[in-house]
Amino acid sequence: MSISSSLNAGVAGLNANATRLASISDNIANSGTYGYKRAASDFESMVITSSSGAGTYSAGGVRASTTRLIDERGALVGTANALDIAVSGRGMLPVMPAASMGSNFADQPLVMTTTGAFRTDATGMLRTDSGLVLLGWPANADGTVPVNARDTIQGLQPIVINSNQTAGDPTTKMGLGVNLPAVQTAAGSAGGSLPLSVEYFGNLGTSEKLDITFEPVIPASGVSNQWSMVIRDSAQNGAVIGQYALEFDDSRGSGGTLASVTAVSGGAYNAAAGTLALTVMGGPLTVTIGRLGDPNGLTQLSDNFAPVAITKDGSPVGNLTAVEVDENGFLTASYDTGFVRRIYQIPLVDVPNPNGLRTMSNQTYQVSPQSGSFFLWDAGTGPTGKVVGYAREGSTTDVAAELTALIQTQRAYSSNAKVIQTVDEMLQETTNIKR
Repeated sequence: MSISSSLNAGVAGLNANATRLASISDNIANSGTYGYKRAASDFESMVITSSSGAGTYSAGGVRASTTRLIDERGALVGTANALDIAVSGRGMLPVMPAASMGSNFADQPLVMTTTGAFRTDATGMLRTDSGLVLLGWPANADGTVPVNARDTIQGLQPIVINSNQTAGDPTTKMGLGVNLPAVQTAAGSAGGSLPLSVEYFGNLGTSEKLDITFEPVIPASGVSNQWSMVIRDSAQNGAVIGQYALEFDDSRGSGGTLASVTAVSGGAYNAAAGTLALTVMGGPLTVTIGRLGDPNGLTQLSDNFAPVAITKDGSPVGNLTAVEVDENGFLTASYDTGFVRRIYQIPLVDVPNPNGLRTMSNQTYQVSPQSGSFFLWDAGTGPTGKVVGYAREGSTTDVAAELTALIQTQRAYSSNAKVIQTVDEMLQETTNIKR
């Protein structure tokens, strides 16, 4: 009967608008929640009478469906904490609830979020106040990140940062820019060795030094432009680790630059790179003395002995001062000696259908059959965006739009209630006919 279908349609309208009101109230309540994704309620009509010209019509009513718009992105809000992390673009951060730490990590479903204010807890783990622990791939001691599977969480580990940790950076490269006095290779000169000491850092952060001695070759007449360079390592009790015969060019175009380098003992001279391959106590050390004809390495000019440019990498043992994340998701630790080391890589999680993810509390999500399988990307590659430190993602709620929808929902709810009231009055009239 059509009048009964009108009553059912009115009730369906009340239920649909009540659902829409619930989503609006949730959106407004979370308008200040970082990382919140607004919910949208859509109405779909239900048709009972589909044939035209039937003479009667039965109302089907309406049905409400609610979707969490996870693919919408909120505005980034700057903060003062380096480990306030957000994602600019597509992708999410892998996390896990702290309550799941005691169980087998590999058996836990992947949890993800778009932003978080991470701090170290008593054990050094990076986590939010709501108990979300940030996950990443640990880097090797040299800062490289091993190859990990991208379709599983097996390689991911909770990120742990010990604020009292120290680290050393051994020296592996050194550059010598030294000028030798040309007058000392002339016949009749006083000669004498010229000492040079250069510090380097060992594998355990100890301060060692290379003792380098330059000895001129004095001819019976004329100028030889030749020197003997002897290199000793203090970590090996002053043992000679390299001896080289140097000859300098005296032509007008390249005067004062290296003409030849001959290894008497120790590592070979690489003419293409201008380097010596030395071996100190801690391992190989590459020393750059300049290519043949290069004015930026060892030179022989004028009458002054001058170390003009001594460079090296490495640093002594330092204390951790700061941890920051870059746009590629690399977490780097800085020490008070100026040493910077990469300690973790934070991948970004992506799924084919973000809106199909299962929504959980604390702005977290899990993979569902509707979302498709996840894949772990390097930030900034594939479809994913960049990782941003010192930032949080704001809520996607537009309060003005929600208030407008609230007014519309209120009017629609009242109208459906009026339909039910009208049907009630008509049924009362039908009852009165019998009287």
